[in-house]
Amino acid sequence: MLRDMKEIEGLAIHATDGVLGHVRDFYFDDDSWVVRYFVVETGLRHANRRSLISPMAMGAPEWSEKRIPAGLTQKQVRDAPDIDTDKPVSRQHEIGYAGYYGYPDYWGGGGLWGAGMYPDVLQGGLDLATANQGNQRARRLPGHARRDRGEARRENDLHLRSANAVMRYYVHATDGDIGHVQGILVEEKTWAIRYIIVNTSNWWLGHDVLIAPEWIDDVYWAESKLMVGLTRDSIKTAPEYDSKVPITREHEKILHAFYGHGGYWPVDSPS
Repeated sequence: MLRDMKEIEGLAIHATDGVLGHVRDFYFDDDSWVVRYFVVETGLRHANRRSLISPMAMGAPEWSEKRIPAGLTQKQVRDAPDIDTDKPVSRQHEIGYAGYYGYPDYWGGGGLWGAGMYPDVLQGGLDLATANQGNQRARRLPGHARRDRGEARRENDLHLRSANAVMRYYVHATDGDIGHVQGILVEEKTWAIRYIIVNTSNWWLGHDVLIAPEWIDDVYWAESKLMVGLTRDSIKTAPEYDSKVPITREHEKILHAFYGHGGYWPVDSPS
């Protein structure tokens, strides 16, 4: 199921021995656009401390209770390495963080999480052979779209980005501006970002539309700008996104067919 990140912000994260804190932001991998960490305001060490919690530590969200269980103790999180959540997180910081918690690397392997699709595969929570059935093609943007990020990483090995920061980004089509990022839709089990929600009302009396990360040609992080490989007319006439209507696989198929792109799901997947 796809969830608007705004639904997830504010959820309580429950450790094995009490409440850790509440979700305030998300860090996603700027190569594959998968949420790698929840930024949780804990206050466990001092007021308003923000800690990174990996989906590898989390269970299924309990939506009715507005909480997500985590297989961590408060002491583990309290003693974790400090990371400045106001800046992009480097791979070097991640390695130190993963080493502290004993997490395996999620990068490499061809899947969203290592060789599989789900974060608990890396923790042994799923049978790897089962997880790999229908595994998606590598979720990497086209080579020319990665160059900008590659240049940034050569400077400071930048790797993870704040989802809240992307909410301020402007979106440009091949022939002009189209709007700004209004929201982000993430897949609940894989934590992959499937769509950004683009508000087009700044340029015409338009509506919200969905753009998949695979359709992004370039990202200019310093300029807060996304370049999409679509025309203004195609986006203007695209299927409208209504946040009040749940997105079904049929809706997604119509959207992808409209833009002439294949889906991210296995061909025989019904939902």
